[in-house]
Amino acid sequence: MTVDRTVHLVAGLMVLLSIALAHFTHNPAWLWLTAFVGANLAQSGVTGFCPLASILRKAGVREGSCCS
Repeated sequence: MTVDRTVHLVAGLMVLLSIALAHFTHNPAWLWLTAFVGANLAQSGVTGFCPLASILRKAGVREGSCCS
């Protein structure tokens, strides 16, 4: 797994988890997690800075393109 693929995987799982929690707990406040993940993805697309990618690089996960 590369940094890019891991970031995409974690973001997708967080969105699915928050939607499942909102549905099964009948608490729409869990959708704020979805909004946070979406805002972070948009921010990283504009600025090029992703906190999770920085953490993964420091942890030794290899670099690489997600689409190669």
